[in-house]
Amino acid sequence: MTLLRMSKFPNHSLPNHLAIIMDGNGRWAQKQGKPRVFGHEAGFKAVREVVEACAKKKIPYLTLYAFSTENWLRPKKEVDILMRILLSALKSELDTMLKHNIRLQTVGGISTLPEVILNELERAVDQTAENTGMVLTLALSYGGREEITEMTRIVAQKVKNGLIHPDHIDASVVNEHLYTANLPDVDLLIRTSGERRISNFLLWQSAYAELFFTERFWPDFKEEHLEEALMDYQNRERRFGKTSEQLEKNPEV
Repeated sequence: MTLLRMSKFPNHSLPNHLAIIMDGNGRWAQKQGKPRVFGHEAGFKAVREVVEACAKKKIPYLTLYAFSTENWLRPKKEVDILMRILLSALKSELDTMLKHNIRLQTVGGISTLPEVILNELERAVDQTAENTGMVLTLALSYGGREEITEMTRIVAQKVKNGLIHPDHIDASVVNEHLYTANLPDVDLLIRTSGERRISNFLLWQSAYAELFFTERFWPDFKEEHLEEALMDYQNRERRFGKTSEQLEKNPEV
């Protein structure tokens, strides 16, 4: 199938916040009779292509599920390799982020990461802080349930201290106390590898997200496949609980 280039579509038809579960690196490698590390290294190349493509398409927010809280349960050797790849990527891609005016930030329990990675993360975040283009968020040691639990603990403490009245707790209060307080809700969530679940990723933020699942493993996910997902998104009607007739009468609501 020949895919149209997204430059033919107006920016307002693109998702404001795109989130991706980059799944299938290990299985991609195993299918080729190679160790899982080979898949993780190939997956990094896909990250580079997709990030640059999103920046060129002027998607305002891109969040990547880079390492979950559950990933710590994998064999130590594999975790160590993932940390090494992450460290290498942070060092090698800083110039690319600066070139494309990308601002980097992270969400998750990053204090659990090795100190050398924390230092490199801090350096990359600081050096891209003034960039005004796409906000690239890496979800690292991240879990949606853990995020909501932490938010609940913080809000409960503020209620106890008299800083928040229980009657004033609403969705905006919840948003303000999540890791993603400075991010809008997810518009489109892509998951690769054929799995059809969101795996504890941005549970609150994806309440009304459009979901796109592809059978392709992450290392095989290229710019053309990103465009396929974006065009699919553009053809969907997002009603947010309303009817089609209501949207036709007042499309801005």
